[in-house]
Amino acid sequence: MFKKILVANRGEIACRVFRTAKRMGIKTVAVYSDADARAPHVLMADEAVRLGPAPAAESYLKAELILLAAKETGADCIHPGYGFLSERESFARACAEAGIAFVGPPPAAIAAMGDKIESKKLAKQAGVNVVPGYLGEIADTDEAVRIAGEIGYPVMMKASAGGGGKGMRLAWSEQDVREGFDATKREGLASFGDDRVFIEKFIESPRHIEIQVLGDQHGTIVYLNERECSVQRRHQKVVEEAPSPFVTPKMRAAMGEQAVALARAVGYYSAGTVELIVSGSDTTGDSFYFLEMNTRLQVEHPVTEEITGLDLVEQMIRVAYGEPLAFGQDDVGINGWSIENRVYAEDPYRGFLPSIGRLVRYHPPRSGDDLPRTRVDDGVAEGGEVSMFYDPMIAKLITWAPTREAAIDAQIAALDAFEIEGPGTNIDFLSALMQHPRFREGRLTTGFIAEEYPDGFHGAPASAGLVRELAAIAAFAATAHADRARRIEGQLGHRLQPPADWVVRIDGGDHAVHVSPDAISVDGAPLEIGIEYTPGDRLIEAELADEARLAVRIAPTRTGFRLTTRGASHVARVLPARVAPYVQHLLEKVPPDLSKFLIAPMPGLLVRLDVAVGDKVEAGQPLAVVEAMKMENILRAEKSATVKTLNAAAGDSLAVDQVILELE
Repeated sequence: MFKKILVANRGEIACRVFRTAKRMGIKTVAVYSDADARAPHVLMADEAVRLGPAPAAESYLKAELILLAAKETGADCIHPGYGFLSERESFARACAEAGIAFVGPPPAAIAAMGDKIESKKLAKQAGVNVVPGYLGEIADTDEAVRIAGEIGYPVMMKASAGGGGKGMRLAWSEQDVREGFDATKREGLASFGDDRVFIEKFIESPRHIEIQVLGDQHGTIVYLNERECSVQRRHQKVVEEAPSPFVTPKMRAAMGEQAVALARAVGYYSAGTVELIVSGSDTTGDSFYFLEMNTRLQVEHPVTEEITGLDLVEQMIRVAYGEPLAFGQDDVGINGWSIENRVYAEDPYRGFLPSIGRLVRYHPPRSGDDLPRTRVDDGVAEGGEVSMFYDPMIAKLITWAPTREAAIDAQIAALDAFEIEGPGTNIDFLSALMQHPRFREGRLTTGFIAEEYPDGFHGAPASAGLVRELAAIAAFAATAHADRARRIEGQLGHRLQPPADWVVRIDGGDHAVHVSPDAISVDGAPLEIGIEYTPGDRLIEAELADEARLAVRIAPTRTGFRLTTRGASHVARVLPARVAPYVQHLLEKVPPDLSKFLIAPMPGLLVRLDVAVGDKVEAGQPLAVVEAMKMENILRAEKSATVKTLNAAAGDSLAVDQVILELE
């Protein structure tokens, strides 16, 4: 077996590979940029080598530096992780030339599947279903418009070398093609160094289902069931699960056999994923089409591990060493259900804009008495920083249970217990997805998020029962704070007792709450709830009447608390009952009118300004383009107006909430 492995990656996936390598008795080597000098993957490894400055192009994408690090440390194999150099034929070939094993497929297979246009041609030759479209190189926007019209709208424009949701645009009309074709080319060039774009028919009501394949160097190739990855936002996967609630055994066999045929056609070995787009309206299961093959380990591989009992990283290492697979297709089963949610540093309440900054607090949930089987794959630590230079994923939350419903409920409980302070996160949104009736029924398409949240995310709706429980928790916490205050000399005096009666305003309604040493009532009705809270606690775990548990993150505000649970934050104003009637006489502060300003919604680079001083603009007109996390974001006018001043210029680095221009 290999003696020492270098992981040519960072963060979560580097830590993931190191854990398996250490269990196998293999020494580990980390590489890092200046931004990651004290990152968990660096501290976890036996050795670490600096690559260069923070930008990936100057560090993690420098193949020659990674190979030099491997030689200097004596590493006899390199695992590329995902992203960065993982799907570059040149890197796999360079490893072979240097006499270092590449823990992945052969270079020829990477080359064959790495080009989306050529891979579709190969798939068709191998007898795999492919989506109707134009696979030739497209010269300019006019040609793209002509081709899209011939295929028939809607169409999808994709960067040939794209992946991870980058370099993709959906077009419903000629105008969409004209607006998005050049942007797709730029994103492809910026992210992958290739600006070629192809166009294919967009399958309506589509489901995104992928088949995990695994092969050895002795000709054995198996498929490890499927993953459902239909819940996406801007073509970026958000939720993954295995198996799929849509796939039947017959479909699974047909998809798996085609995936194996494609892998065999290109001489594939190691772990890989064949991604399919499936028509959700065709219950026969025959309408599935090849999208692409990812010649690497997928972000969502843990759900496959959970239902099969296999360690895919271990299998990749053993295959790279030349060992045959120790099992065949008939040995691959499905045990239970697993769901993965990607926890991102983004603000769902502000259009999912990227959020960067220091992790002031980071406490992920773990399996235990209060949580079912829960796994967190991460590469961050409290005090670390979510950088603008890399992907904004903080962690992957994976749960397993015997049934799909139980696995979903486990996600909700674990998300409630996830403590992150600093950058904004999508935890509330993920919890809302897990509670959504349509998700729980399994009626999924890749348009699920856009269809169910057309006006953005504003928090998961709370039932009347949950609101009553939160009102009780807020009043109980207020009582604890008042009791602590009376014990501090000079604050309330020695004879005063904390109030027992409170008025809690939450979600627009007032609730009368009575708190006694052994009972709580809300609006005159007793509430069976057990609460433990000490001022300063950040998480309350309440026991409810039906033996269920409710985890609530709590943070003090000026007049009460912010309570976060079940996919939403609730601001509770808590006042003693004798004081509450006087609140109506207080003046409310009117927020300033910011509609005349175009404000940077996230930190990023101002790529382009589309207007000048004096220009008249209409609602919906593009005003500027801001690039963040390698994605271009078009900022549009909210109303008809005239440009008064420009406060920034193309090429400027913008801070969040920085004024770009002013309208009048």
